[in-house]
Amino acid sequence: MRKGGRWGAAALLALAGLLAGLYGGAAGIAAALPREELYAAEAKAPAETDSPAETEALTESEAWSETETAENFYAEMIPDSVFEQMAGKSYPEDCPVPREDLRCLHLLHKNLQGETKEGEMICHKTIAGDLVDIFQELYLKDYPIEKIRPVDDYGGDDERSMEDDNTSCFNYRLIPYSQRISKHGLGVAVDINTFYNPYTRVADGDRIVQPSGSEAYLDRDASFPYKIEEGDLCWQLFTDHGFEWGGSWENVKDYQHFELPDSVTDQLLKQYNNADVSE
Repeated sequence: MRKGGRWGAAALLALAGLLAGLYGGAAGIAAALPREELYAAEAKAPAETDSPAETEALTESEAWSETETAENFYAEMIPDSVFEQMAGKSYPEDCPVPREDLRCLHLLHKNLQGETKEGEMICHKTIAGDLVDIFQELYLKDYPIEKIRPVDDYGGDDERSMEDDNTSCFNYRLIPYSQRISKHGLGVAVDINTFYNPYTRVADGDRIVQPSGSEAYLDRDASFPYKIEEGDLCWQLFTDHGFEWGGSWENVKDYQHFELPDSVTDQLLKQYNNADVSE
């Protein structure tokens, strides 16, 4: 409860009753009481077991959490120190995506133990605001994410990043055997909790699973931590923001993967003189 000048809820309710008689019911109360005090009078008073100190502490804690959240979820132009780490790894010399079109995100996330961790992600500016909103909501709802680190921490090696259950976005590359920029190469696709949500397809009769060692998590009916499934909070937030989920594809399954649709990314490819796009 804020200090200074606030009436107690019981006193306000008593005053409201008096005003009701004088001014003629609820409409009279609304006219006679300032709106802020009227709302306070309508609020339920703390239980008798709640001391003023406990109520004060709860209010300050909630306010601190909101401030912490606002200060720790943001997008910025890529700092020189970060770009130096990207150079030659996720951002090779021939990358056609301008540095100024990318953003560095500062995020918080909670692991399976509920511990708050700091994270950093590189993405295209087109989705920066969406990702800040999505990851802030995941954090506030205690959705577990093990790691959020730039793929450059793994030398730009996607396989190493996935094996470490890392969540990441931008890593410039072309689709194998083509000249098409992948959506990760554009920075408009995100892989989340990668070890527990593998990529899989069948090629020449053989099943391919990435990352290596995650085969057990192809059983999507099983219960295990960090699993993404249709209808869960992660799926809901990304799809609400216009992303498509790789877990719903037919011939290929990419359970870790959310991406912008082709209708959006085709416009980016035209800017970068690359007419085609794939996942």
